[in-house]
Amino acid sequence: MTWRSRLGLGGPALVAVLLLTLPLVALLARADWGRLVSDVTGGTALPALRLSLVTTSSTAVLCLVLGTPLAWLLARSDHAGTRWLRALLTVPLVLPPVVGGVALLMTWGRTGILGQYLSPLGIEIPFTTVAVVVAETFVAMPYYVLAVEGAMRGLDPRLESVARTLGASDLRYLRTVALPLVVPGIASGLALAWARALGEFGATITFAGNFAGRTQTAPLAVYVALQEDPSVATSISIVLLTVSVIVLGLLRGRWIR
Repeated sequence: MTWRSRLGLGGPALVAVLLLTLPLVALLARADWGRLVSDVTGGTALPALRLSLVTTSSTAVLCLVLGTPLAWLLARSDHAGTRWLRALLTVPLVLPPVVGGVALLMTWGRTGILGQYLSPLGIEIPFTTVAVVVAETFVAMPYYVLAVEGAMRGLDPRLESVARTLGASDLRYLRTVALPLVVPGIASGLALAWARALGEFGATITFAGNFAGRTQTAPLAVYVALQEDPSVATSISIVLLTVSVIVLGLLRGRWIR
């Protein structure tokens, strides 16, 4: 690569790096490190972080249990309708989070298409902890499904032919051959889904509300603290940043390679 090429490509690349990393550096530089522990452990910060840990872990389990079969069916189907289904499943990736929250209310609310049948039974989902998990799953599952589907499409089709020759059923081939081979894709998808769920804000505050100890996750606590005490908001943000980097680094670094 010539020096002109390096200069021509290096300039925009440097700008891109600065756009992505400078805000993180600013966050760390403006933090009051002496108050970090007291900010995180005091008030509603610690319950919000604990709730985020519980709900994002539940979301990851739902993505694993529900998203893996869906990814398998999408990877094996060449039907024309599958392309439309895949496009529909990726809508939450580009849908404004607040709009997603409204859509969830129209589904699970008291007058929603499903909620109207659950409400007479005493089952109320909106503005509960369950609603937080539902909102996080709604926005995070597409990341998991797309990652796992891509890994499953990369499997050598001859493996399935050999498995069928040996008398293996579809489920046995999936359990004993396909899933072990796509563990890196599953780990990558879980990491992306978990990180997306951890940062979810719009759909959560619209569908689940912002009730301390019940639906107030860490991002919502940051929003409230930013108006009352910016130092607390910065401290919680640093904790979220640290946890996200550690989880993504461990999962992606260990499994993808």
